[in-house]
Amino acid sequence: MPRMSKKRKQEWALFLNERNRITYNDLCRKCSNDCKQSFRCIVVYCPKYLSKRRTKNNDENGK
Repeated sequence: MPRMSKKRKQEWALFLNERNRITYNDLCRKCSNDCKQSFRCIVVYCPKYLSKRRTKNNDENGK
């Protein structure tokens, strides 16, 4: 596998793991959309992701 240039490493710094590989969040790895988030971040908001635990009551109450 080719090495990353210094500029590319700086651009992807949030996504690189300890082995210098681009790594996404667990939820984003399974997702087919291209709105990926870093493994370092907690998923704040993803318009494409629908949780199985989500109910109408939670959505209406803002929880």
